[in-house]
Amino acid sequence: MKLKYGLALGALVLAGCGEAPKQEITAKDLSKIDNVVVIFGENRSFDNLYGLFPGANGIADALKQEGYKQLDRSGQHSLKTLPPAWGGMSGDGVTPAVTEEMSAGLPNAPFQINDPHGFNLGLNVRTRDLVHRFYQNQMQIDHGRNDRFVAFSDAGALVMGYYDGKDMPLWKIAKEYTLADNFFMGGFGGSFFNHIRLICACSPYYPDADQSPARNKIAVVDADGVTLKLADNSPESALQGPPKFENDGALTPDFFAVNTMQPPYQPSGVAPADGGDPAYANPADPHVLPPQTQKHIGDMLDTKHVSWAWYSGAWDEASEDRSKVYDYPVPNFQAHHQPFNYFKDLAPGTEARKEHLKDEKDFMAAIQAGKLPAVSFYKPQGNLNQHSGYANVLDGDQHIADIIEQLKKSPQWKHMLVVVTYDENGGYWDHVAPPKADRWGPGSRIPAIIVSPYAKRGYVDHSFYDTTSILRFITKRWDLPVLEGLVVRDQALKANKGPALGDLTGALDLSK
Repeated sequence: MKLKYGLALGALVLAGCGEAPKQEITAKDLSKIDNVVVIFGENRSFDNLYGLFPGANGIADALKQEGYKQLDRSGQHSLKTLPPAWGGMSGDGVTPAVTEEMSAGLPNAPFQINDPHGFNLGLNVRTRDLVHRFYQNQMQIDHGRNDRFVAFSDAGALVMGYYDGKDMPLWKIAKEYTLADNFFMGGFGGSFFNHIRLICACSPYYPDADQSPARNKIAVVDADGVTLKLADNSPESALQGPPKFENDGALTPDFFAVNTMQPPYQPSGVAPADGGDPAYANPADPHVLPPQTQKHIGDMLDTKHVSWAWYSGAWDEASEDRSKVYDYPVPNFQAHHQPFNYFKDLAPGTEARKEHLKDEKDFMAAIQAGKLPAVSFYKPQGNLNQHSGYANVLDGDQHIADIIEQLKKSPQWKHMLVVVTYDENGGYWDHVAPPKADRWGPGSRIPAIIVSPYAKRGYVDHSFYDTTSILRFITKRWDLPVLEGLVVRDQALKANKGPALGDLTGALDLSK
């Protein structure tokens, strides 16, 4: 029997069954936290990195569930084996490549990428990238069954790969503090969309897109509004090759931007127009999203005069020299990972931009001086963000662990909450069904680590969270106006008889 979307066994257990009663959180308790630091990594599902973590709902639990085997593209039967990892799994010019042929014929099950008796690809080895887009993520989740990740990936077998992460520096930090194992990405799909969801719980919009330079970026979707229309020449079986679509565009048919588009301001992946303002991207380029005007968490913080900043690795470098944008391998600044750079109220020349958008060196200086703002977001530069295809797991993991050690030495540490999480799953399989909510998400499960003097020690938190839980905590702590997207998600979860979203306080012991 198939389990209904959002009601898979793991999700039911993790929604709170069998947990100790939650403590009542008062305003006085929350006032113990003066600084929130959010560190946003890249593209890893929970099972991919923490599927073997002791006490967490991981790979062993997945294999106990009915229907964990991946279905073929039709959804009618299980695959006899996994398809090859199309294009191979790795090949960084240093480590011998795992070729397409070497990955053929794997059992239809998750497999360990760094198994010393298998492929033995260490945490320091880059694998190929995997498709991680808005519609594909929903098609892979398949109404909560998570059984078509292989069918709608361009990476074949690799989508089912996971690591034994016990040697990761962040694994050790998770064992010391709190690991959340029921935390989902705020929106379906990729990095661009989930960075926007992080700061506003909203969906970016392209007005009159059908009359714009981006009109060819409107996706062709079936009547269900979720499934991309397959092209006539798409392989029938996942064993024959990756799927092909009529138009896997960046925009929904009603003009929301759900896959990567470029910021309207520099640093952007699109150059300024000839003779145009050098601080802007060319608005006539179809890849450029018009400036956004929705309210974001920065606006909410400003209403209460609460200080905040977005810090990014290589921000100054990329702002001064556009050649550093997507400049592989270092710093490989990712322009579409800078969500506030899409918003009109932080446009070039504004005081808000000068005050709130800063470089990693400013972050480190503020840590050491004990002058971090109340709310800080930190985005590592590309080569240190753990994104498959252009970064490995270990370098970024060590970098984030080093940042945490610096934060622990800060004069502000005694009243600090640090949240380390990932923007999205990077296309990797995870076995836990995200509860059904609104049309935007939540998407697949991702890792989250809560580090604080007030974090429960050596604890696995099974509370239901998603990326917007970070905004919920910030909103609750400083008694801010509530962003509309938070209300929409709560209403949708309730309408679908889902669990209530937490605000991270389940990871904390505020009685200290």
